Amino acid sequence: MQNLKRLLPSANALIVFEAAGRHENFTRAAEELGMTQAAVSYAVRTLETQLGVALFSRSHRAVSLSETGARFHADVSAGLARIQKSAEQVRAKGREANVTLAASTAFASMWMLPRINRLRDDLPDIDLRIQTSVRDLDLEEEGTPLGIRGGHPSQWPAYHAAVLAPEVVNAVASPVYVDSIGGPPALSDMPSLRLIHLEEPVREACDWREWFRSAGIDYAKPYRPLIINDYVLVIQAVLAGEGIALGWSHLIDPQIRSGALVPVGEHVLETGQAFYVVWPRGVELGASARRVRDWLLDSGGPSPR
Repeated sequence: MQNLKRLLPSANALIVFEAAGRHENFTRAAEELGMTQAAVSYAVRTLETQLGVALFSRSHRAVSLSETGARFHADVSAGLARIQKSAEQVRAKGREANVTLAASTAFASMWMLPRINRLRDDLPDIDLRIQTSVRDLDLEEEGTPLGIRGGHPSQWPAYHAAVLAPEVVNAVASPVYVDSIGGPPALSDMPSLRLIHLEEPVREACDWREWFRSAGIDYAKPYRPLIINDYVLVIQAVLAGEGIALGWSHLIDPQIRSGALVPVGEHVLETGQAFYVVWPRGVELGASARRVRDWLLDSGGPSPR
């Protein structure tokens, strides 16, 4: 390789020569490579000087490969084609190991993070990147293979969808708050208690009115309620003893099992909808993305403590 380096010190000269020989026109080669015609001519002459042979026959405003140049061009073209194919395969493999998952902040922090060590153990060769957003992204447009969405697959006809967890909603509070109101409240007493409201900026979400209606109770939002537009902050407020909030079972399971949160009101709403892993129909899912998808679906049960 040291001898090759002395013989051909510039790989760029070979790329220029390949384009010039393919077109047998320095101007068109320059346009293809984003260079000037003079730069192409200089690169070719430098290569000819290094090799000690004329690679092109030149006439007035025309060039053509010489006999030696044509043989050399065939070898250079084949070699560069193999290098390009190999480089593309290496790059594709590198990209394949990186899998991006689009999800809400709540899912990322409350479902994914408690399981992240398990994912690293199960898929040690995959670099999972989580992209959070307040709205559901166009996965194909963003070049993102996988996403998490809540609702029903009929809402996303351009996506394949597999159930991750059913949507189950109950009311939760901290043990400190429950003690402060004299113990677990009756369902009928809850509308008068301090309820924390989630106000999603874009995504639709079950609210207190819907939850109480499913229990047969009329509810009107009180004057100046506590409203938070981020579910992670809602749960932090509940853990701090600020009141009662709606809890999505697949997100708050660790806090329920640890006792940091307790269900109150003895009513559970099963909406009939679910949370899904989705991926675009118009794009073939890569091997690593399929492994992450399958891992997500297999891990849809309780998270580690």
